[in-house]
Amino acid sequence: MWQCFLSLLSLVNLARTTPVSTVSSFSSQMEAVSPGMAVIKVVHHQDLNKRILVTLIVASTLLCGVLLFLLYFWICRHKIMKNSNGEAKRNLEPTKTISLSPIADQFNSLPMACKKGSVAVIEYRLLEAATNNFRKSNVLGEGGRGRVYKACFDGKFLAVVKKLDGGGHNVEREFENEVDWLIKIQHQNIVSLLGYCIHGESKLLVYEMMQNGSLESQLHGLTRGSALTWQLRMKIAIDVARALEYLHEHCNPPVIHRDIKSSNILLDSDFNAKLSDFGLAVVTGSQNKNVKLSGTLGYVAPEYLLEELLVRKKPLEQMSPSRCQSLVTWAMPQLTNRSELPNIVDPVIRDTMDLKNLYQVAAVAVLCIQPEPSYRPLITDVLHSLIPLVPMELRGSLRVT
Repeated sequence: MWQCFLSLLSLVNLARTTPVSTVSSFSSQMEAVSPGMAVIKVVHHQDLNKRILVTLIVASTLLCGVLLFLLYFWICRHKIMKNSNGEAKRNLEPTKTISLSPIADQFNSLPMACKKGSVAVIEYRLLEAATNNFRKSNVLGEGGRGRVYKACFDGKFLAVVKKLDGGGHNVEREFENEVDWLIKIQHQNIVSLLGYCIHGESKLLVYEMMQNGSLESQLHGLTRGSALTWQLRMKIAIDVARALEYLHEHCNPPVIHRDIKSSNILLDSDFNAKLSDFGLAVVTGSQNKNVKLSGTLGYVAPEYLLEELLVRKKPLEQMSPSRCQSLVTWAMPQLTNRSELPNIVDPVIRDTMDLKNLYQVAAVAVLCIQPEPSYRPLITDVLHSLIPLVPMELRGSLRVT
């Protein structure tokens, strides 16, 4: 132990007498000789702060770059999705792209009382003047609720005025229902409501003029269907199917018309068909699980229309004071018999259609009137079955050679 102490003391004395340069040299040698010994380095705080600052700047720059890239990617994706949705919507609803604004613009230029929604609230005196005081010579038709009059506004603009007379809860409800629906619905195969008026117990609705009247008047009136060729009848069927497809598939919630009949299908100057009379229309869904489908007198299910166009018979014909005959009951056996089918077709078109097309329409009609509702096709299926039978110039897909 004493030897160790003496050795340590001699080292201290040596350090006192050894020059600084020698000590430094010795330290260097010791450092080289003892690689395991810890080396203490002095790092200035200023250098450390600079390194941290540089690191933060680089990290922030990278983060901003990533965020900008993600934002650019999201904007591009949003634009692509928007364009895709717009294109899909145009494909699903091709008939909705044609604007009805020219009719509305002409009507809106006339002096009216005021506006409510997108239709005019018209003064009663204007309607009196336009219909020659509701003169009998201006009557275009008559239904269970009132009469329909031809009206001429400002000496140049033609329209149709439906006058509903009498009070009662049903008239009030149907009038309000029709106004509400036709303000919401705009489709080229649904008639346009231009205005309305309430005058005492009378409720009046103003529609666009449909120069060729109703399908009922064309089929069962004085002309006996002579103006309706096979192609025009198929076009009318497609127009009605497009209107129903829009109501059933593209309205949210879906809408049921509930009063489809030939008198409520109106034809313009080019025989474009449009649905009218939405007084009984309802929406489907949880609030209307059990919807009563029967409408006013003469109402039939929409599918019966094909048969009426083919054979030009009313859905219900009065055979005697006590007996009516159903078109479906009468036609069903013959629709499925190819040899008998041409004999029941309306004579006006009997020799003007391709038999192959006739058989196809008859097959669709038979499916539509199946007793079991679950066996009947959707209106979309009916539409796509009929489109290939109509020439392209009539908005079908048939290429006529």
